Amino acid sequence: MSQNAVLPPVTTDRDRLLHDLEALTEVDLIVIGGGASGLGVALDARLRGLSVLLLESCDFAGGTSSRATKLVHGGVRYLAQGNIGLVREALHERRALLNNAPHLAQPLAFVMPAYRPWEVPFYGTGLKVYDALAGSASLGRTEWLGRARTAAQLPGLQTAGLFGGVKYWDGQFDDARLALTLARTAAVQGALVLNYCPVIDVLHENGRVGGVRWRDALSDGARREGTVRARCVINATGVWVDDLRRLDDAARGQDTTPMVAPSQGVHLVVDRSFMPSTEALLVPRTRDGRVLFAVPWLGHLILGTTDTPRDAVAREPRALPEEVAFILNESAHVLARAPRAEDVLSVWVGLRPLVRPEHEDEGGTKAISREHTVRVSPSGMVTVTGGKWTTYRSMAEDVLRHCRDAGLVPELPPCRTARFPLLGAPPPDAPATRLTDPPGLHVYGTEAADVQALPGVGNDLGLGLSEAMVRHAARREYARTVEDVLARRHRMLFLHADRAIQAAPAVSRILVEEIGSDGDPEAFLALAEQYRCVPV
Repeated sequence: MSQNAVLPPVTTDRDRLLHDLEALTEVDLIVIGGGASGLGVALDARLRGLSVLLLESCDFAGGTSSRATKLVHGGVRYLAQGNIGLVREALHERRALLNNAPHLAQPLAFVMPAYRPWEVPFYGTGLKVYDALAGSASLGRTEWLGRARTAAQLPGLQTAGLFGGVKYWDGQFDDARLALTLARTAAVQGALVLNYCPVIDVLHENGRVGGVRWRDALSDGARREGTVRARCVINATGVWVDDLRRLDDAARGQDTTPMVAPSQGVHLVVDRSFMPSTEALLVPRTRDGRVLFAVPWLGHLILGTTDTPRDAVAREPRALPEEVAFILNESAHVLARAPRAEDVLSVWVGLRPLVRPEHEDEGGTKAISREHTVRVSPSGMVTVTGGKWTTYRSMAEDVLRHCRDAGLVPELPPCRTARFPLLGAPPPDAPATRLTDPPGLHVYGTEAADVQALPGVGNDLGLGLSEAMVRHAARREYARTVEDVLARRHRMLFLHADRAIQAAPAVSRILVEEIGSDGDPEAFLALAEQYRCVPV
């Protein structure tokens, strides 16, 4: 198929999307997976002229890509591990992301309190190196703080034994809305993207991957499925990449060696009153060698995270009681008012797709590199996994480089995504918004006026979610279920599980009006129960 082939016009109407998919026979590139990696590849490829189909089995960012710590960062702990190349790349990608989506990603100051005299000069010197690696992409200079300034920057901090602190800059973002924005931007550019459309088989022709078989997961009655051929198939399914690799290997009579060593990260959300600050707190080394964050986000405070090896890769992983206890116990050492389990408003868990080393040894998942890996199978399927949200754009560029080198796509024009504003990005001179503020219209950027023009703009359903926002999610943001709205179009489930449960009936009624489906509120209520804090 020609690079200039034009796919059907963008639409978010489900029947129209499926009609377009059923009519589609061949594309240049099929991307399987609607998380950070897959969406980044889809946009990059489309901007370079390739025809692109992206299929996601659930919702966009329904897995790991909606469960990050909400940080756009170079990786302070990677610097401590001596991984200078990864840190330098991430720092420059951090700046690109903040420039391309300023409504969804902004600078955030971090304060590292010091309870031992040597910590201020030790960590301060390391963070000066962090600044130097950022160069012109720096978001602000590192400062050494005395005891009084540290306490003033972090109200609610435990001051007993405090010597001072170090202030440095990174960024924060809304991961699920960024994923949705990437999907919509790719669609505007001519890609065909569908959620709730799993790939059920990988097609082979003469020993080579030549396409996929898909199935609509939401069909009522008659099953809707079909096949699409492609020059190149990208496996970007995160912690589930080995499932597709097994399909590919089985077609060649080969066994599959797993690529992914999943690691579980737990996050707890509490009321902002525990640390009413616009700066984040970082403890670089907890008692078991991990990192502890307390991050202000959308009017609440995120505490995390853990790094627990897991063998299972459940769609909805659950927090272990000992993980919740770990975060609460470590928080009690640095917050004047220690949060308890009953103070937790929501608990959510993500599985990191860490790449297994060729020769595994002791050290757990903390010792595994966070860099991404791209592999091209003997049959030509391209798999990408690992990495992190901050470097999604450069990961996509690397994937397409591998595709080109393997002869799966033609020679391509230069990548355009480094300076390509995403949908809704306000102009550079627009007033700054802050993701530390409660949820509101600011996350829509230039599309805020479109939301305000919809019915129900003044009908608040809780935590800043209006009826108009639900209608916008259904009409223009691919939302099909109550979960889509309350977990990812708006972040209520991640902020306050009980409030999300209360809002679910109203969201369901609006979805009936908009798409003719109630959005499966019963399934959402069962899911929301898992976001309530487990006993410790």
